[in-house]
Amino acid sequence: MTIDNKELVRRFNIEVIQNGNEAAFNALMAPDFINHAAPQGMPNGPESMWNTFQNILRPALSGLRVTIHDQIAEGDKVTTRKTISGVHSGTLAGIPATGRDVTIDVIDIVRVRDGKYAEHWGLNTLSNVLASLSKA
Repeated sequence: MTIDNKELVRRFNIEVIQNGNEAAFNALMAPDFINHAAPQGMPNGPESMWNTFQNILRPALSGLRVTIHDQIAEGDKVTTRKTISGVHSGTLAGIPATGRDVTIDVIDIVRVRDGKYAEHWGLNTLSNVLASLSKA
């Protein structure tokens, strides 16, 4: 089961985050999904994840890529250490395009239930990236 869960998370990272495949997103998300990493006061359901990828990262980073460095699975949870990268070619959090390469380091934990994302916790270096870009 842990190998299947790791493959599901890998598929989500490539098909959804990297490729922007909305059909895959809808197929892989539980309707009662909870994003524990959503900013306080913001939606924390499936739409919070789609919004981050499709409306924040994808318009700002051309050539968006996800590189998975490590995955560890135990029980119904998969922890992934990955990098999201691309070229800052559009506005990101109010910062106009700089043309610079951007690398966001991420560690997240996903709880899988019945072959779908049920819960997500995560840490990333986006705030550091934004601080660096604003000095460009």
